[in-house]
Amino acid sequence: MGLSLLLGFIFMLFVDQVGGGHSHAPPPGVDVEVASGTRHRRHNLTATIGLVVHAAADGLALGAAAGLSKVEVQLIIFLAIMLHKAPAAFGFTSFLIHEGYDKATAKKHLLVFALAAPLAAFLSYFGLVRIMYVVQLPITGVAMLFSAGTFLYVATVHVLNELVQGHTHSPADASARTTAAGSNKLSHLELLLLTTGALLPLTFSILHSH
Repeated sequence: MGLSLLLGFIFMLFVDQVGGGHSHAPPPGVDVEVASGTRHRRHNLTATIGLVVHAAADGLALGAAAGLSKVEVQLIIFLAIMLHKAPAAFGFTSFLIHEGYDKATAKKHLLVFALAAPLAAFLSYFGLVRIMYVVQLPITGVAMLFSAGTFLYVATVHVLNELVQGHTHSPADASARTTAAGSNKLSHLELLLLTTGALLPLTFSILHSH
């Protein structure tokens, strides 16, 4: 259980750090607001990826339950998805608008988020259930925990951080925040050491159990 959760968190850490590249203070002649906006959009893309993975895990669970013909499980998962999907979509869209996206771009992000669950449900129903029978692995549970790890990263590292800091009101503040973002980026060695440190306790616990 802990491994799946941790791998989801580490996955989003790599997406954010490696995929986003290193941020630096804007060079001379570059508008501070433009540089700050670029950084915000990269962070918001991370939020989108995390929520899409989270929604896809919901679809995997629903498709697996349908494939196993467990009506009670199907109903529970369906109700759980329906009850939290609307608030999640509302909060996600509000976050994007808050961060400066225009409505058309926010709708595109929302469309990707909305399609993730049904597409994953079809994939799970027509393929994943057969794999579960062969490998005898609770893939649905693993996917849900992996999703929880990605959601935890997005919530703690990006969404809460951005909402607490809010928008900058002066070029000096924007410059300071952009420079701070650059200093917060990890080098490849630091990223490797952080990942190793996160996985070592779990490795020791597995070895100790044997």
